[in-house]
Amino acid sequence: MKKIFWILTGCCLLAAACGKKLGEVKTPGFDVSVVKTSFQVGEPVLFSFTGTPVNISFYSGEGFNDYAFKDGRMVNVSGHGATLDFASQLSGTGTQTNQVSVWISNNYNGGNDLASVQAATWTDISSKLTLATTTALTTSGKADISEWVTPGQPLYIGFKYITQPQVANGLARTWFIQNLAVRSKAPQVLSKELLLAGQENAGFRIIDQYPGNAPSRSTVIPTRITLLGNQYKDPADSIFNPDYSLYDPNNPIYDPGSPSYIPGAKVPVFVPYDPSDPYNDPHTETWAISKPIYGDTVNLGPDWALSIKGINTDQLDEYVYTYKTPGTYKASFVARNHTIDGVKEVVRTIELTITP
Repeated sequence: MKKIFWILTGCCLLAAACGKKLGEVKTPGFDVSVVKTSFQVGEPVLFSFTGTPVNISFYSGEGFNDYAFKDGRMVNVSGHGATLDFASQLSGTGTQTNQVSVWISNNYNGGNDLASVQAATWTDISSKLTLATTTALTTSGKADISEWVTPGQPLYIGFKYITQPQVANGLARTWFIQNLAVRSKAPQVLSKELLLAGQENAGFRIIDQYPGNAPSRSTVIPTRITLLGNQYKDPADSIFNPDYSLYDPNNPIYDPGSPSYIPGAKVPVFVPYDPSDPYNDPHTETWAISKPIYGDTVNLGPDWALSIKGINTDQLDEYVYTYKTPGTYKASFVARNHTIDGVKEVVRTIELTITP
């Protein structure tokens, strides 16, 4: 009985401890100073600190390290137009040619069926690009697609892949599309190109003409589109011959006592070739289509601070930084105190002039 009492008492004390807050998080008493506000390129800038915050982060005010853009850099590129480029490549098997073409639409409704694709207005821009003719990875060159980039209007990129009946026209060939980029023609920001969409975030998906009866073997992964025709039925295939050895129950692969035995092998049911089946070896149309791409703004993402003091770092009284390029900069320090119950911070900014 005593043992149960002490167990219950311990549980109550533990629950009380867990429920107890660590106390109010105090706003950091933190300040920054410099002996002067004008320095030369290459001259160390000494920042002196007062206070003992738990964490200190630093924004130099330089490109992509500016506190003013801590929540992201949205760049207005409306009216500047865009280009499209990618790389393509063929597999070593298959003989069909002219299977792939490149198209653009502004009014595709996003439907996941061929009827929706065909209801849209598409423009063939293949002639503006270089497509692969061998197994060598081939860059397309940049096609100017500015006339389809309209503020507030979506842009869709489509790769159209045609498979001719393969018994009569040879095997369909595998195509690979990668390194795709839709680039704004607006001036670069801090030497950074303005990308409207890239291969990994363009959101391509496969739309087949006959997804249930003759689906293509096309796939999409973040780094590549693979276009490949459907699996066809050839009346000359052994599988359509009732005398094929696989249909013979005396085949040694079905005999556990035979060295040729294949564990789990079963005699398949013979299904004769049906020449009237329209899906044996059809002409098929397959599309890889991007998500809607907009040419209004480009998000370059947030500027990230440099952490100069963490929870396991001793008190920091000063910090030295050297600027390499002339200009006016706002050096910002973010000081934080935090517990599991909350976070409080202060920001201290000093404007500096860096001369040649």
